[in-house]
Amino acid sequence: MRECLCGKTMIIVFLFLLALPCWGAAQGTLSYVGSKDCADCHVEQYESFMMHANKAKSDHSVRLMAPKLTEKELQQCYGCHTTGYGRPGGFRSFEETPDLGHVGCEGCHGPGSRHVMTGDPMDIVGRLTMDVCQPCHEDERVRVINYKPLLHAGAH
Repeated sequence: MRECLCGKTMIIVFLFLLALPCWGAAQGTLSYVGSKDCADCHVEQYESFMMHANKAKSDHSVRLMAPKLTEKELQQCYGCHTTGYGRPGGFRSFEETPDLGHVGCEGCHGPGSRHVMTGDPMDIVGRLTMDVCQPCHEDERVRVINYKPLLHAGAH
């Protein structure tokens, strides 16, 4: 009888350990997965975004400027030109997190870990407003680069 209980206990512990990553995501520990994971279900939007949106290539500008910037200046660039910089599961470096080195889908729609897991539209920011754009595209930047929000540019 004891042998059977040990076996059952081991199975329960094993299943619990398997469920931990999902449980964390369900409890609010969201992380960034990268735009490629979005492409699995949102093929047309992903292809349009990658082809037409400058955000999908924002790492190019940062890489060009990096040698001319201090570490502090570079970190300020990362905040708007990468995905999730300074947040759990977000961009850390081009070497460690290359799929987050540009502004991808999650730059506007938020971390996608839960949405990828569940497929539930309520688990991602669906309808975007200008408030999402404002942290990076405040008035001064808008004037300097003649910014046109993707909300109105049809990136997808």
